[in-house]
Amino acid sequence: MPDTATTTTPQSSESLKEALRKIPIFADLTEEQLEWFASKSEDLHLASGDILIRDGDPADSLFVILEGEMRGRRETGAPDAPMFIAQAGQVTGMLPFSRLTVFHIVSRAFGPSRIARFHKDNFPEMMQRIPQLTPRLVGVLADRIREVSRADQQRDKLTALGKLSAGLAHEMNNPASAARRAAEGLRNCTHDLRKANARLDQITLTPEQRTLIAHLEDCLIDSMASAPALDSLVQSDREDEMIGWLKGHGIPNGARFATGLVEANVDREDLNNLTEKFDSRILPDVLTRVVSALSAERLTREIEASTGRISELVRAIKEYTYMDQLPEQEIDIHQGIDSTLVMFKFRLKKGVKVVRDYDKTIPRIFAHGSELNQVWTNLIDNAIDAMGGKGELRIRTARELDMLLVEIVDNGPGIPEAVQPHIFDPFFTTKGVGEGTGLGLDTAYRIVRSHHGEITVESRPGKTCFQVRLRLQSKGEKS
Repeated sequence: MPDTATTTTPQSSESLKEALRKIPIFADLTEEQLEWFASKSEDLHLASGDILIRDGDPADSLFVILEGEMRGRRETGAPDAPMFIAQAGQVTGMLPFSRLTVFHIVSRAFGPSRIARFHKDNFPEMMQRIPQLTPRLVGVLADRIREVSRADQQRDKLTALGKLSAGLAHEMNNPASAARRAAEGLRNCTHDLRKANARLDQITLTPEQRTLIAHLEDCLIDSMASAPALDSLVQSDREDEMIGWLKGHGIPNGARFATGLVEANVDREDLNNLTEKFDSRILPDVLTRVVSALSAERLTREIEASTGRISELVRAIKEYTYMDQLPEQEIDIHQGIDSTLVMFKFRLKKGVKVVRDYDKTIPRIFAHGSELNQVWTNLIDNAIDAMGGKGELRIRTARELDMLLVEIVDNGPGIPEAVQPHIFDPFFTTKGVGEGTGLGLDTAYRIVRSHHGEITVESRPGKTCFQVRLRLQSKGEKS
């Protein structure tokens, strides 16, 4: 089976002119017009799998799909590139007024297909002989641009969503895993605590002894909350001293008590008080109860902190997406920026220092909060990429007369001067193949413009500053 387009004997006796007549944009042309177009076209018959267009071929021909179907995709450098499908009745390839110069896809026949290939050198004569074709083909070009734009925008959104989802999954996994480990540890602590209490209940303790144990536990739990974290070397040294003390007082397996006692900031005076009130037969159970109670308190606080972190992330997600809220409402611009930063925490903590310079006197504005968060997402994402994941990200807000100003500044290498006039153009990107579609800043530009604002950039090596200006307006003034 051949793998490239070939001109073969048609399966039917239908002429190329008759086949073109069935295509909607050619249906009302005169016999003379159709005859001319057919005479300038190459009649291609492809078997399933035959290649019509190769990656890198010059974009020099218009294709009319007469029968069958063509499927095209970029096959190098973009494994997740979308599939472009052209079916019988459609016109594709190089179109009048298109700036396309090279095809960047491989297009194959999907089943037996028949194609009319029309070279672009014939466009000027075509527009004179068949003037009604020009606006129709321009309409096809506009539809194709919209379709490609929507597909790439969707891909850009999915790519951004994938990054955020991966980061959020990582951020949530850490506290969730910590909470699970703490819960398992808490179960062991309560088990040890019950056993120690059972053994102590079998011993006749005086009221004074019971009061001492309870008082010591309360004091140590209170001090544990304010006790500073110890350096690992200091912690190790104190544990060694604690083990030595316990061993010297005949306490077996002192290592199992040492860490908990040191973390609770138990000192020799506390231990000496215990040895004065309890003999060596009772002391191990007393220490087990005290250490278990302290560990249970510490683990409970870890669970509270971990679940609190998860709740914070969920709250940030709801604020970022404006879930369960009207799409257009009065919003706090700082809350939206902070929620976006939470979404990026997994990338920021790898080496990006965030400096906030907020003017908290700025009033709330009436806007599409989730859309503006897309703007902050694209600008912050680009800044992190520009800095290579390490540097300083400065976010400043200020009031300029009746406008709100948001500046997002990074200390990366800057945007080349020749590139700056094009960075808001659709599909323009300085990233490598497969790394970006060139729609992030275009999306930001369109969202800001839809809010009657403006977005600009100033860049030099060591400082790139994107400025977003939005109208300060109340709900009653919205347009």
